[in-house]
Amino acid sequence: MKAVIQRVRRAQVAVDQEVVGSIEHGLLVYLGIEKGDSYQNLTWLCQKIVKLRVFADDAGKMNKALGEVGGQLLVVSQFTLLANLHKGNRPSYDDAADPKEAEVLYEAALDLFRSMGFVVAGGRFGAHMDVSYTNDGPVTFVLEA
Repeated sequence: MKAVIQRVRRAQVAVDQEVVGSIEHGLLVYLGIEKGDSYQNLTWLCQKIVKLRVFADDAGKMNKALGEVGGQLLVVSQFTLLANLHKGNRPSYDDAADPKEAEVLYEAALDLFRSMGFVVAGGRFGAHMDVSYTNDGPVTFVLEA
């Protein structure tokens, strides 16, 4: 499981020019689910994300977590995070989970974040999405479980 996490001032995702999810101030999470990933991996990853101290305190240091700043989450499924680019010029997605299994874990991620008390928006699994955001910093992290 791999996540790219971006601190954002705002973010939204649209499908066929219709906004299906949007947030103000928080984290945009691109989530890639691999073969063999489990609910246990997902739980660890989600708990880690919300505890990351990536927001500025009064001294301007990254010292506050998402909940401390009233931040929201936009979670977008992105199997391309799992691309193997080592051989040839065409990405291989052999490590990506079967879409049916990945969708179950993606939906579980949304539910987990909500159960932790966060405002959560999502994309549409398997759809071609247009994601727009204002990266705050820029601040971007990669997390693997």
